[in-house]
Amino acid sequence: MHVTQFACEKYREYGRAGQTPLHERRSRICEARIPSMIYSPRSRSRGPTLQPVVKSAERTMLLFEYLAEHGPATYATITRALGLPNSSGYQLVQTAVSRSFIEFDPATRTYAIGSRLWEVAQAYSADARLVAAAQPVMDRLRNSTKETVQLARLSGLDNVYLAIAESPHPMKLISAVGTRLASHGTGLGKVLLAGLDDAELRERLHDVTLARFTDRTITDTEQLLKVIDEVRVQGYGEDREEYVVGCRCIAIPIKNGSGATVAAMSVSIPTPRFNADLAAKVLRELREAVDEVGKAIGG
Repeated sequence: MHVTQFACEKYREYGRAGQTPLHERRSRICEARIPSMIYSPRSRSRGPTLQPVVKSAERTMLLFEYLAEHGPATYATITRALGLPNSSGYQLVQTAVSRSFIEFDPATRTYAIGSRLWEVAQAYSADARLVAAAQPVMDRLRNSTKETVQLARLSGLDNVYLAIAESPHPMKLISAVGTRLASHGTGLGKVLLAGLDDAELRERLHDVTLARFTDRTITDTEQLLKVIDEVRVQGYGEDREEYVVGCRCIAIPIKNGSGATVAAMSVSIPTPRFNADLAAKVLRELREAVDEVGKAIGG
């Protein structure tokens, strides 16, 4: 299960926020739990094309994804979660350990992401220029709106979060760079999907079941396509508590010099603070922010 969280102090004005105390001296946590789409090849978000799968290679990547998402885990937990055969699963894990892609802790008998995988990941720099241009702009937007600002790009049917500027408020969206969320349930995702041409969009959505996260989530493909058309016309997308109850979001695409959508930026606002005046301010300043980033990367 994947978890997206809202954290808030136990303030009376946000009494309808979390119900379960995480710790007496810490923030309360309001959690929206969604079905994982990461570990099953059949439910994995689709990219532009589907290529033949090499089972051993796929299992290795699923192993890395699982440990990155869940943290240290025992061998039994890993094989159960990934559905690995015991014999080949053990060989796969031991091979990864021998190359330092994962590490084994004999004290807890758990496996975790290793130093070599971190080293390899540092070579990924395709988004470095974008993040470098966007982060200071996001920080200024966060300082002005007092709300969480996020940057993401599209991968298959997921948003991959590249940068975050967190709200100073105690009640705020908690996220992390590298997180993947289903695009159909978020404002960022709708904006990113709107950047695809119709043929590519329909191909990615073909035979895909759209998961429901709240009672406001769009789960009908044709309805989603209509909303995406509206996003294209108005130039921004919204999340009206479609991914997490209690959170609203406004998002706008970032385009390159040829007019293609390369990423999107959003401002997330807890519903208790959301109002028409704040939404208008956010939309105006968000437009200015994405224009600035677009120009910085050659847009």
